[in-house]
Amino acid sequence: MSRPEILFPLFAALDTLEGIGPKTVKALAPLGVERPKDFLFLLPHSGVDRSRRGSIRDVVAPATVTVEVEVGLHFPPRQKGRPYRVTVRDAVVEFQLVFFHARTEYLRELLPTGQRRVISGKIELFDGVGQMVHPDHVLRVEEAGSLPAYEPVYPLTAGVTQKQIVKGLTGALARTPDLAEWVDGPLKAREGWPDWRAALAAAHAPQSAADLIAEAPARARLAYDELFAHQLTLSLARAALRKGKGRSSIGTGLLQRRVLEMLPYQMTSAQRRAVGEIALDLESPLRMNRLLQGDVGAGKTLVAFLTLLIAVEAGGQGVMMAPTEILARQHLEGLQPLSALAGVRLEMLSGRDKGSERAAKLEDLAAGAIDILVGTHAVFQKDVHFHDLRLAVVDEQHRFGVAQRMELGAKGQAVDVLVMTATPIPRSLALASYGDMDVSVLDEKPAGRKPIRTALISDTRMEEVVGHLAKAVAEGRQAYWVCPLVEDSEVLDYASAEARFAALRAAFGDVVGLVHGQMPNAEKDAAMARFVSGETKVLVATTVIEVGVNVPNASIMVIERAEIFGLAQLHQLRGRVGRGTADSTCLLLYQAPLGASGERRLKVIRDTEDGFRISEEDLAMRGAGDLIGTAQSGLPRFRMADMERQAGLMAVAQTDARRLLADDPGLESPRGKAARVLLWLLDQDRAIKLLTVG
Repeated sequence: MSRPEILFPLFAALDTLEGIGPKTVKALAPLGVERPKDFLFLLPHSGVDRSRRGSIRDVVAPATVTVEVEVGLHFPPRQKGRPYRVTVRDAVVEFQLVFFHARTEYLRELLPTGQRRVISGKIELFDGVGQMVHPDHVLRVEEAGSLPAYEPVYPLTAGVTQKQIVKGLTGALARTPDLAEWVDGPLKAREGWPDWRAALAAAHAPQSAADLIAEAPARARLAYDELFAHQLTLSLARAALRKGKGRSSIGTGLLQRRVLEMLPYQMTSAQRRAVGEIALDLESPLRMNRLLQGDVGAGKTLVAFLTLLIAVEAGGQGVMMAPTEILARQHLEGLQPLSALAGVRLEMLSGRDKGSERAAKLEDLAAGAIDILVGTHAVFQKDVHFHDLRLAVVDEQHRFGVAQRMELGAKGQAVDVLVMTATPIPRSLALASYGDMDVSVLDEKPAGRKPIRTALISDTRMEEVVGHLAKAVAEGRQAYWVCPLVEDSEVLDYASAEARFAALRAAFGDVVGLVHGQMPNAEKDAAMARFVSGETKVLVATTVIEVGVNVPNASIMVIERAEIFGLAQLHQLRGRVGRGTADSTCLLLYQAPLGASGERRLKVIRDTEDGFRISEEDLAMRGAGDLIGTAQSGLPRFRMADMERQAGLMAVAQTDARRLLADDPGLESPRGKAARVLLWLLDQDRAIKLLTVG
């Protein structure tokens, strides 16, 4: 499939545009402008009111003003480095234009004494005299009509001026064709959106600040085009993945019943709903590609295990993959009691398995003697063969992008894939990163989970906190004490884990343990084991305990310098307590005085335990790239859409893309063909490849 001819002018070399030479081509690259079409998508971020005034008296300085003046006398500088001044007079007052490093002959030509000019720039007052330093525009009266009443301001980079961008943009707009409409007719009418070409023209010629906001019709339409192209790509990926024929795995319910009858608690209705959704996917002949999203302690492990049992009941095998060995071990520990109830064989395969032990496991796996395997990505090494793998559960901490999911699907075993994430992701991000997946959400806490009391305490009350802790430890309770950094450093006055450990040890004796990232793994494991067994009562730790540690008896969490942690981190840390029957407390120690954003974060954590609300707030405060670490997020970078503010549009785009592909899988209808042009226009090459393969 080759690029449609109608788009050729927009994909030509940049220097085919008037006024763009090789130097400018180089300078434009950091702005993402590499072809004429990129000018179209470089939208202005603000604007300047250039409407004509009678006099500078009509504005309150400092302000930008556009007035017609009569040019008076020139005063070249008497010594080097002094400014060149020109007096001018508008309808009411006289003021000065100021130039630095200017050539006399150039200024005499630009501003001939006695002639009239229209000037526009920032006016300031010095000793009661108006001054305009380097006006933005100096025009003959007959040319002044070319100055827009509201001038758009574009993002710039070194070596590029506003004038060059406007020139390039004008050239690009002139060669922009009218394209067939890809937006759904009723949606376009309901939103009052213009046609694509008209939307571009309007977005680049705002009439006022109101035209620059994301909700302005022209901008909203262009943002929608971008989100729609992205969702089309994801939907095509989803269709391609599902087209790989799946296997129908129908459970007998026998093993699941064994587990559920022996559990000391009831499943929540959210857990039951999720298991039901996954079971239907497993039953269908299409490949499953589902995301299981649940907050800290929502019971994802049980849901995952029950679905792995469906694969076993259907005569196959299941695998549970974790990003690190520590987490894989934790899954093993969490799943062992459940697999004992079900009477299935569960094994772990890791880098530690060597020689004959590894060979024996691999043999059992290939023979089908192992029902469920737990491990890291190492379970997909060349020498690992399953007898009949039906379901892969991937526990992901955002380290498993669309590309890896496609790779896993390409293992050829028609494996159904379930991805679990413990990080509640705001809806807009979930749609951007996981739009190719179906989503099940666990939005209830299991019964018997008590709310965690959260309090903000200034670190000036440290002694009180230690006293409170001593009393709790005497009553047999266990606590985590989280510190922000390991070594004591002069520059960072964070109470380090080492120092805090020494201080608490002095107060409590040897019931205090320490675990941090710089310790050798064996020491770390030993320290954790002592805490789990109850030998140590207080565990001083850095954030290594953030993910997945489960000690039901620990009911107190102290987080020191809580104001420097991110929201998601605080929420994950707090989720380490409240896992048993005791009332739990989380103390957020902060260093006074608190900054505005630190205070806002701590209050959000204090006031809610709902991970989804916390993640929305986090997104609002930090932005999408930071929230999941842009480098490994696999997040698309949008040029016109704003993921944080336009989550609603993203959802509409997903529904629309899926509906279009359901009606027209090959994009052959008139609207389908228009959508293909959009995919080319927005460089969605992956989608185009998928169409060709399909």
